[in-house]
Parts: sequence; C-alpha cells; structure tokens
Amino acid sequence: MNEDRYIYLVFSFTGTLLSKTIKYVTKDEYAHVSICFEDTFKEMYSFGRKYPSNPIIAGLVKEDLFNGVFVANKDSKCLIYKVPVTEQQYSDLKTGLDKFMSEQSKYRYNFAGLLALRWNMPLKRKYHYFCSQFVSELLINSNIAELKKAPELIKPCELIDINNKLLVFEGTIADFAEKVNLNNACN
Repeated sequence: MNEDRYIYLVFSFTGTLLSKTIKYVTKDEYAHVSICFEDTFKEMYSFGRKYPSNPIIAGLVKEDLFNGVFVANKDSKCLIYKVPVTEQQYSDLKTGLDKFMSEQSKYRYNFAGLLALRWNMPLKRKYHYFCSQFVSELLINSNIAELKKAPELIKPCELIDINNKLLVFEGTIADFAEKVNLNNACN
C-alpha cells in the first residue's frame, strides 16, 4: 500500500437545529461526515445544506471546514481521520466522486431516508442521499471500506470504525483552524 496517498474523513457537529435533530435520530456525537482529498480541508464533499442559513435547500455540496455553517458556532466540533489508500483506490474514489459531481444539480438531500434510518429501514431513492450514505457508498465502491450494512443504513459515526485510519484531530473547529494557521506560519 502506498502510504503517501491519503483521503480524509471529517466528522462534525455544528450545533444547528438540523445537526441537533440528526444527533437525536442517530444517538451519536457527530451528525455529519464529509470526504476530502487534501489536508487543507477547503474542498470537502458531502450531502448537506447548499446555503449556510437554509437547512432545507440541501444536496450534493462542496464544503470548506473553515467557512459557512462550520464556523457559525464557535463550539462546532470535528473529528478528522486520514486513511491510507492505494493509487487504485484513490483513482476509483476520484472517478466515483467525479461522476456524482458531473450531475450535481440532480442530487437532493435524502430527508426521508434519514427518517427511515431512525427505524433501521433502508430507503434508497434515485438522486437522493444523506451525508453518510454518500460517503459510505463512495468508500464501498472504491474498495476502501467493507461495511456490513447498506449505505442507506450507515450513520456518520459508523464510518469511524473503518480500518487503518489515523487520527488527525479531535476538538473544536476553531481550535483546529488555529492549529492549521500556526503550522502554516511555521512553514
């Protein structure tokens, strides 16, 4: 395995009404998960709100950990892992993401699927995903993770259990931003 190639899984809880609702449904500490290819965390991919102030208009989004809803609450929390991947896995993951992004406007947030998740009922709808459903499908299809459930039943925190991950950071997003800024200043 090429140890120089990584992807990043970013788990978060922003304290918004929607994230509190998701936390209630899942009973987990983190309500959201994003996937990222670079350690700058300025281009993360997930299913979430398209506009920071509106949780209803949601779908396939490109996120920035240091802007928008992530920094609206100074106590927003994150847990970041890096996962070593092979060149083939990385390529397959990028190809899978590119396919999603090429049809970005078709995708919507799977609110009904999220509610069905509460009762452990898989609800797969064409062009509809919630964050962990999207990330887990990408990880499965690129052979990075073997999950025992269908993506429609995967909660964000269940992705914490994938193998070979390395902890990058756990704490507030504000503290992580400060750490990143200090590291950049020293380089």
